[in-house]
Amino acid sequence: MNLRSLLPSILIGAVASARSMTPMATIATARLAGRDTPGTLALLDRPVFKYGALAMGVGELFGDKMKSAPDRTVALGLLARVMSAAIAGAALAPEGEEKEGAAVAVATAVPLAYLTLAARKQAMARIGQTRSGLIEDALIVAAGAAIVALATRD
Repeated sequence: MNLRSLLPSILIGAVASARSMTPMATIATARLAGRDTPGTLALLDRPVFKYGALAMGVGELFGDKMKSAPDRTVALGLLARVMSAAIAGAALAPEGEEKEGAAVAVATAVPLAYLTLAARKQAMARIGQTRSGLIEDALIVAAGAAIVALATRD
């Protein structure tokens, strides 16, 4: 296993740590733009999953600003991160290394979820939930888009 070839998978795991649906939404967007992922990804080639990933990504951006939004480290939040990171990590891994890509993405997403939550809580205390969430959204969506853009091809 070459960690350099799995760097996009590791980085998309970091994205999943802060926004669970952004990795799948950015890959779905790339697929809609006619870009191919290095790893095999049959799941997001189905319209229901492709458009569903986009809708869930947008929904998460809105839901995160709600006062009732749970922490990203609750069981369901971690499960969503594991699933999204695994699928996206596999898609961005070189062909034949999808399992390794999924594993490194999950291994990145779960521990970083605790660190990104701690950072978000500090930011919320200083500038509020909505403003900190919008800043985090901008950073995470931009990072996800850049990672996927660099890792995919026409």
